[in-house]
Amino acid sequence: MKTPYEYAVIQAVPRIERGEVINVGVLLYSQRHDFLAARTHLHPERLFALDPGADIAAIRAALDSWQRMCVGDGASADMKLGERFRWLVAPRSTILRAGPVHMGLAEDPSAELDRLLELLVR
Repeated sequence: MKTPYEYAVIQAVPRIERGEVINVGVLLYSQRHDFLAARTHLHPERLFALDPGADIAAIRAALDSWQRMCVGDGASADMKLGERFRWLVAPRSTILRAGPVHMGLAEDPSAELDRLLELLVR
C-alpha cells in the first residue's frame, strides 16, 4: 500500500550572491515508515561551471553532515525524525540548502529516494 512521504531536493549554492544552484541530493521523510534519509551525488564539473573556485571537499563534508543528521548523529540525536527533517528543510543562506518540500506516495521510501535521486540529480 502506498503511503505519503515528503521530500526536498538538496541544492548546492557555491556563490550565494549569484543565486545559482545545482541539485546535489534528495532528502525524504516518511512518518508512517519512520524513515528519514538523504541520498547525494555531486557533479564537480557542474559545480565548477558555476564557480571555478568551488571547494569540493567542503561541499562533500557538508553533504555528509546532512546524512549524519538524518540518522541522528551528533546534535540531532535527541530529535525525532520529523524534527530533523524540518530542521534540514528550513531556509538558510549556506552552501547547501533544501528546495521546496513536495509530497508523494510510495510503498518503499528507500526505493523511492533512489528513484528521485536518479530523476532529479543524476
